[in-house]
Amino acid sequence: MAKRQASKSRALTNAKPAYLSREQLLELGKSLRAKCPRQSHAEWQPRKNRVNPLDLIVESNRGRLRELVPLRHGRMLQSPFSFYRATALNMAADLAGTPVSGLRVQACGDCHLSNFGAFASPERRIIFDINDLDETLPAPWEWDVKRLAASFVLACRNNGFNKADTRDAVLQCVRSYRQRMAEYSHLTVLETWYASIDAEALLPTIHDKAARKRTAKRLAKARKHSILEDEFPELVAKNGTKAIIKENPPTIFHPHEKGFTLQLAAFHKAFAGYRQTLQEDRRLLLDRYKLLDFAIKVVGVGSVGTICGVILLMANEQDPLFLQVKQAGPSVLERFVGKSIHKNNGARIVHGCRMMQSASDLFLGWAEGQKHRQFYVRQLKDMKLKPLVESFSVSVMQQYADLCGWTLAHAHARSGEPSKITGYLGKSDKFDQAVAAFSFAYADQCERDYEAVCAAARKGKIEVAVESE
Repeated sequence: MAKRQASKSRALTNAKPAYLSREQLLELGKSLRAKCPRQSHAEWQPRKNRVNPLDLIVESNRGRLRELVPLRHGRMLQSPFSFYRATALNMAADLAGTPVSGLRVQACGDCHLSNFGAFASPERRIIFDINDLDETLPAPWEWDVKRLAASFVLACRNNGFNKADTRDAVLQCVRSYRQRMAEYSHLTVLETWYASIDAEALLPTIHDKAARKRTAKRLAKARKHSILEDEFPELVAKNGTKAIIKENPPTIFHPHEKGFTLQLAAFHKAFAGYRQTLQEDRRLLLDRYKLLDFAIKVVGVGSVGTICGVILLMANEQDPLFLQVKQAGPSVLERFVGKSIHKNNGARIVHGCRMMQSASDLFLGWAEGQKHRQFYVRQLKDMKLKPLVESFSVSVMQQYADLCGWTLAHAHARSGEPSKITGYLGKSDKFDQAVAAFSFAYADQCERDYEAVCAAARKGKIEVAVESE
């Protein structure tokens, strides 16, 4: 017996380690260039059998509230940039035919520059991170980088920047991703996981004085934000002694259709299911509040027409809580990379948030409603600061590009293997230049698609509703 144990002990001692060194991982990443050269990422040529962009838009409208679809069209057709933000499915279909290294991460799936921003962590720090992960799914890391880079081309064009300044912004974004990924490759797994980007610590780094002052003012306002003093008067009215959510059609309204009583009962059942997805301590916290009202609230560009809403809860007349409910359908990436392991798409999104964000919302959870519709839930407007992209100067846009590249690198490093990605990227700017070339070519494609859909709208092939100012 003793001899057998000694033999097993020696076998374990002499066994090869179950892990690879950073140098070995770098070499593995580098070896992937043979089948997918970095320069190949410059390629963009629409396939001969490319699906008509209008057909994909019509497809993505399925399951949305029919009366809100024209509003979605109106928002997306404001500019090529807004069109790009609303057509994640279109780009996913295009990216599926582009070269990839073979490495996957938990991907955003809709990675454009307006889906980044600042928000409060549960510890009340204001952090900068990706803040919209409705399409998240494990997928090639290059797809997020390319969608982000192309969004900078369109945003810069929207702001009237010249080609040289636009190119600098794109290169800054991809360079930042590459260099930050290299930094994460030197950290331990936990060091990478614990890392975060503190929004207030970024203030001194903003070169543009006016932008620095404006950002400081917005952060200070967010710090002073009060649900009772700011959101409550804006969103709530009194119906006798009862507090209800104010209506502001067509963007905020209560469902009034036939069978609403049954829908309300189903909503309470779904809310009870959502409660069960929270950690026990957070369920106890939620139980301190009483559910008072629910209303549909139209949000964003890509989400218009899906069932999104706001829930009013109160612990007492001076203690309100607002939760946002968003319908969760299959990711636009699913048909190209395979289905999620999560049966509920709300759970898919929650998992993606926890994997990619350095801190996630306290009340983040999921539910299933009527007709097997799936949802995820989080707090509404918890110290959120959205980037004012349309007002960015050239220097601010370029700094913002650097920040987004850094943020995406951190999100990917949390679920991926940063040493392998770094090994593939290398120290030169070959990948940066290739993605810049792709981004300009794809932005041109987006503008052609936008014009084609605008022409279709003028011919009455899709209905468009324009919101009044």
